[in-house]
Amino acid sequence: MDAKDWDEKYAAAELIWGAPPNPVVVEFAASLPPGRALDLGCGEGRHSLWLATRGWEVVGVDFSAVALDKARLIASQAPSRSRDRLRYVVGDVTADSFGSGYDLILSVFLHFSPPQRKALLERAINSLKPEGILIFLGHDRINVEQGTGGPQDPEILYTPDDLVREIDGRLTIEVAERRYRETDTGTAIDALVVAHKEALGS
Repeated sequence: MDAKDWDEKYAAAELIWGAPPNPVVVEFAASLPPGRALDLGCGEGRHSLWLATRGWEVVGVDFSAVALDKARLIASQAPSRSRDRLRYVVGDVTADSFGSGYDLILSVFLHFSPPQRKALLERAINSLKPEGILIFLGHDRINVEQGTGGPQDPEILYTPDDLVREIDGRLTIEVAERRYRETDTGTAIDALVVAHKEALGS
């Protein structure tokens, strides 16, 4: 799907992904001290806003202008101190540069071809500051046959091992595992990698 397709998808419903943050994001980010965060493919901004309300300075990026308009509208209901910590940017997460020095980068349910995914990982790794953390979560490739929901094209899906291989030692892997998630239609299978960049001089 291109940006126009996603614009139409976001325009067709009030909230595509719901308002609460993904529980996996909460699990790994809730205990982190606030810093600078980059939310790749942020959509309607549920993770960006959640982080901002917890004291993070957040840049949310998506190639759907419609999604970001909705994200700004939702954020307008938050306290001004949270809104002031949020910035939404239209961009291509596989090609554009969003600066560096981030303490946390999220990639949550973004699915691209393997070359585009590697480009996304490359940019994320380069944008992390020393000791910065990457949370990469999406539908596992085996979800097509063994799970429910999500994209049905195995080409754009991945396993935790795929991500570890593509990270190629540039980050220290903390978690690389499958997660099983109950939905209204059955059990969905996700791939999760949490990794961090080594401190300078380590």
